[in-house]
Amino acid sequence: MKRLIALAVLVLALTGCTQTNKAVSLVAHDSFAISAELIAKFETESGYKLNIVRAGDVGAMTSKLVLTKESPIGDVVYGIDNTFAPVAVKNQILDGELTAIDYADVCFNIDLKYFNEKNLTIPKHWEELTKPEYKNLTVIENPNTSSTGLAFLASTYAYFTNPQDIPEAVGWWLALRDNGVKVAASWEDAYYTDFSGSSGKGKYPIVLSYSSSPADEVDEFGEPQTQSLSHDCFRQTEYAGVLRNNKNAEGAAALVSFLLSEEFQKALPESMYVYPVKDVELPASWKVNAKPAKSIIGSNLDIPANREKWLGDYNWVFDVAP
Repeated sequence: MKRLIALAVLVLALTGCTQTNKAVSLVAHDSFAISAELIAKFETESGYKLNIVRAGDVGAMTSKLVLTKESPIGDVVYGIDNTFAPVAVKNQILDGELTAIDYADVCFNIDLKYFNEKNLTIPKHWEELTKPEYKNLTVIENPNTSSTGLAFLASTYAYFTNPQDIPEAVGWWLALRDNGVKVAASWEDAYYTDFSGSSGKGKYPIVLSYSSSPADEVDEFGEPQTQSLSHDCFRQTEYAGVLRNNKNAEGAAALVSFLLSEEFQKALPESMYVYPVKDVELPASWKVNAKPAKSIIGSNLDIPANREKWLGDYNWVFDVAP
C-alpha cells in the first residue's frame, strides 16, 4: 500500500513538473519590461514557464516575424503597434486578431536644464525644429526600423496637407535634415544614449519620444526635468497576438489574457511608461508629469496604402536603406 501511495505521489509530481516546465515564448521589442513578481504570478497561475525573446525595435521585430512565420521564434508577440500592424496582417503571421494592450502619444521631449542654461525658448510646436536656433539639437528614430519614427513620419503627412511639386512634408524633412537632425536606429538609442535629458546624458536636448516620458525624468524633489511638446502628436497603440504555427496554443492564449489582467495593466505606467487600455488606477505622478497629448493627428491616415511612398520619400531625404 505504501508503495502504491509513493508511486501515485511520484506520478503526480512528475505530472506537475511537466505542466510547469512547459514553456510559452513571448516575442517582444527591446523596451518590454516585466517584473520578476509578475513573471512568477503568470507561471504559478498558468502552469507555463515564460520565455521572453527580445527582437529589436518594433520594425525589426515585425520583419523577423515575417521572415520566420513558418517556424516562428515564439508563441505570442507583444509590441506590434498601429503603424506596423498592417504589415503583420498582410503577411499573415497571426493566428487570430491583435489585442490592444496599451497606448502612448508620440511627442518630442525637451531637456529643460539645457534650455534654461542656454536661455533657449522652448518651441511651441515640432514644426519649429527647422529654425536655426535648434540646429544640431534634435534626435529622431528611423521609421524603417522604429515604430516611434514611423508614427512621427505619418504625423508629418497628416499635418502638411497641401502637396506641391515637392510635397510640404518632404520639404519640411529636407529642412530638418539640413538643420542637423540625427537619425537613430531605435527609440532606445535615441532616448537612452543620444538624449541629454535622460540617463545617457547625450548631446541632443530634443528627442522624439512620448508624452509620458517626463514621468521617468524627475529629480529628488519630484520636479520634472523634461517636458513634452504636446500638440499634434501621434497616438500609438501596442498590441499582443498569438503567432501562427505556434508551439503552445493554450499557453499563448493564457499569456494574452495575462497581459490584460489588472496586475499587468497596473504595472504598465511605471514599467514601460505607457497607458494601460484597462481602466486601472494610475500613479499619482502621472497626473502631473505624464499627461496625454493636447492634440493628436494621423488617426485617420491610411498607413498601408501610403507606407511605401512615405518611407521612399524619407529614405531619399536621408539617404538611408529601407
